Amino acid sequence: MAPTKLGAWSPLTEAAVGFALGAVGGSILGATEDPVDKILSVMTSAGPLKPVMEEVRTVGALGLGTLLGATALTTVMTSVVAGVILAAVVASVFVAMRSCGASHTDSAGMWASAALAGAFGTTLSGATLGITIEWIVRAYGMVGLLWVLSIFTMLKPPLHFVFKFLWKQGEACCTLGSTVWDRDRKQMEVTELQHRQRAARQIEQTILTLEKGGSTGGMENKTTWANERRQREEIERRKIESEEAEMEQRTIQDWITTVVIKYVDFLAFSGIPMTVVAIVTSGLGVFGYGGHQSVFIVLLALVVVIAYLLMKSSDFKFWMLIGCMAMLATFVIALLTLHAGQVVVTAAMKMQAAGQSQSTENISARMNYQSSLEALNAAVFVAKLFELGLGATVGGPLVRRAAGEVKVIAGAASVAGGLLVGLEVLGPVLGEGGKAGAMLGVVGAAGVSVGAAAALAGRWSSWLGTLGTIAGLVIGALGVGKWHIVNIGLQLPVAYIFSMTNPF
Repeated sequence: MAPTKLGAWSPLTEAAVGFALGAVGGSILGATEDPVDKILSVMTSAGPLKPVMEEVRTVGALGLGTLLGATALTTVMTSVVAGVILAAVVASVFVAMRSCGASHTDSAGMWASAALAGAFGTTLSGATLGITIEWIVRAYGMVGLLWVLSIFTMLKPPLHFVFKFLWKQGEACCTLGSTVWDRDRKQMEVTELQHRQRAARQIEQTILTLEKGGSTGGMENKTTWANERRQREEIERRKIESEEAEMEQRTIQDWITTVVIKYVDFLAFSGIPMTVVAIVTSGLGVFGYGGHQSVFIVLLALVVVIAYLLMKSSDFKFWMLIGCMAMLATFVIALLTLHAGQVVVTAAMKMQAAGQSQSTENISARMNYQSSLEALNAAVFVAKLFELGLGATVGGPLVRRAAGEVKVIAGAASVAGGLLVGLEVLGPVLGEGGKAGAMLGVVGAAGVSVGAAAALAGRWSSWLGTLGTIAGLVIGALGVGKWHIVNIGLQLPVAYIFSMTNPF
C-alpha cells in the first residue's frame, strides 16, 4: 500500500484516519500488559524468587539492583540488535535478488520479509537469553551472572569489529547486482546504438532515393518512421526505469548498511557504562561492603563521572545516549532495591517502639525478600520501557522515510499479535526465563507500531489529525490494557521520545 499523502485530506478525514491508526498501535501496546504482569507474578513467586533472595547477602541490595538492571537491559539491547541485523540481512538479500533485472517492483515484499525476520530474531534472541540467564542464576547465583555479564561486555567491542568485517565481505559477495546492472546497461547501449545505426541507414537510403528522383514510399515510409519513433521512445523509457531501479537499490542498500553499523556500535558500546556500575557495586558487595553507605557514594560518583564523560563528547552518538539512559535506569533500580530494604527496617523500628519486638533474622529475611521483589519488578518494568522505546526508534524513522504509515503500524501490530499467540502456545516449552525474554520481542514489535503512530501524529497538516492520532493511541492502549493508567502513562511518552530520535 502506498504511503499516506499527508495534507491531501480534510482535517476531519485526517482525524478519523489518525484515530484509527493510533488505536491500532495503542491496542497492541495494551495487549502486552496482562502477559507481562502474568510473567512477572510467576517470576516473583516464592520458588523463582528464592535464588535471588539468597544472593542479596552476597552482593548487597545495591549490587543486586545494578546487576539485575544491567542484565535485563543487556538482554533488551542484544535482542533488539539481533532482530535489526536479521532484518537487515533479509532486506539485503531481497535487494540483491531484485537487482537481477532492470524492472522496478513494489517493495512491500521486502518490508514484510524484513519485518517478520526482525520480529523473529528479537523474540528468539530474547527467549534464548532469558533461558540462559535463568539457568546461570539457578546454577551459579549472582556471582556467576556477574562473571558472565562481565565477559560478555568485554567480548562485544572486538566482536563488533569482526562483524563489521564480515558485513563488508557479505556486501562484496552481493556485487552480482552491480554486475547485472552493468550488463543490462551495456545491452541497453548496444540496442540504442543499433537503433541509431538503423535509423541512419534509413535516412541515408531516403536521401539517395530522393537524389535519384525516386519516391520515398508514401504511407509505407510514414509507418516505418512511426515504428522507429516508438522503438526509440521504448528504449528511452527502459533506460530511465533501469537507472531509477539501480538508484533505488543503491539507496536502500546504503541505508541498510548505515542502520547495521549504527546498531552494531550500539550493541558493542552502550552496555559498557551500566555494566561497569554493576561490576563495581556487586564487587564491593562480594567483598563485604554490600550494605555500607560508601557503596551508594561510590555508585553515585561513578554514574556522574561516566555520564559527564559521555555527554561532553564532541561526537555524541546514539549509543552514548542509550548508554547514559541505561546507566541511569540501572542506578534507579538500585535505589529502589535499597529503598525497599530500608522500608522494612523503618517499619521494624516503629513496631519495636510500639512494643512489638522482632528478631534480627526475621527482619533480615523480610529485607532480602522486599529488596529482591523490588529489584525484579523494577528491572522487568525498565526492560519493557527500553524495549518499547528501541522498537519506537525503528518505527518512527520508517514513517519519516515514507515507508508507508499503514504498512508499518498495522504490519508491526499484526506481527506482535501473532507473536503473542505463539508465546501462549510455546510458553510451557520456554519456561519462565525464556517466556520473559521472548515477551520482550513482542513488546519490541509493539513498540515499532506505537513509534510509527507517534511519528505519524506529528506529520499531519492539521491539529485535528495530530489530536486524533494521539487520542487513538491513548484510548486503544488504556482500553485493551484494562486501564493500567500508571504503566501506560509512562510508556507512551517514552515511546514518543524514542520515535522522535533518529539513530541513523
